[in-house]
Amino acid sequence: MSNIWFIENVNLFDVLCPHQYAEYKNKHSFRSYIKNDFVYMEGDSSNTIYLIAEGKVKIAFLTDDCKEVTKAVLGKGEIFGELSLLGETRREEFAKALENGTVLCPMTIDILHELMLQNKSLSLKIHKWIGLRIKKVERKLDLLVNKDVRTRLVEFIKELADERGEKRADLIVIKHPFTQKDIADLIGSSRQTVSTLLNEFSDKGIIKIKKGKFLLEETFSQKLSA
Repeated sequence: MSNIWFIENVNLFDVLCPHQYAEYKNKHSFRSYIKNDFVYMEGDSSNTIYLIAEGKVKIAFLTDDCKEVTKAVLGKGEIFGELSLLGETRREEFAKALENGTVLCPMTIDILHELMLQNKSLSLKIHKWIGLRIKKVERKLDLLVNKDVRTRLVEFIKELADERGEKRADLIVIKHPFTQKDIADLIGSSRQTVSTLLNEFSDKGIIKIKKGKFLLEETFSQKLSA
C-alpha cells in the first residue's frame, strides 16, 4: 500500500518545514489553535501554505445555498492551502481546527518558491503531490453528486486502504485519524448513518473497528460492494 502524502518516499512535512533550514528557522514560528478556530476563511488572502504539526484541520466550502461541503479532514504531517502555488489569490474554501492543541507550521509562498528553485527534485515532487490532491478532490465531489451514501462510504474505505493500509497476515490494517463524525462530513452523510453502515459491515465480519483503526479482510473490496 502507498501513502499519498509520501511522494517517492519523501515526507513533505519534514522536507518543507522552515525549521529544517537554518536560513529560515529564526524567522519562523508555529501557530496554535483551539477547536473550531478558523485558520483562514473564504475570501482571505491566499499567500501561505500550512503544515500540520499536531491536531486535525477540516477544509470545507459553502455552496450558494449555504450548505457546508467538507473537502478534507487532515491530520499530523499533512499539508493544506496549496492552491496558493497555483495562482489562487483569495481563498475559495475555509480551514478550521477540529481539536484543541492543533499546531500548524505556516510557510509563505515566497519561501516555498525559494526552496523549489534551489531543489528541482523537490519542485517536481510538490507538483506531483498537488496533482494527486486535485484528482482526489474531484473524485470525491463526483461521488457526492452521483453515488448513494453506502457507495460513498465503501469508496472512502477503499481509498483509505490504498493510502494508509498495511498488510499483516491475512488482514489489512488501516491507521487513521477520523472520527465517525469526520467520516460523515467527508462523504456528505450523518454520523448516525455512518455508524449504522459500519456496524453492518462489522456484523458481516468484513471489517473490525477499533479506535483509530480499521481491520479489513483481504477480500473486503468485493464483500463491501456486494
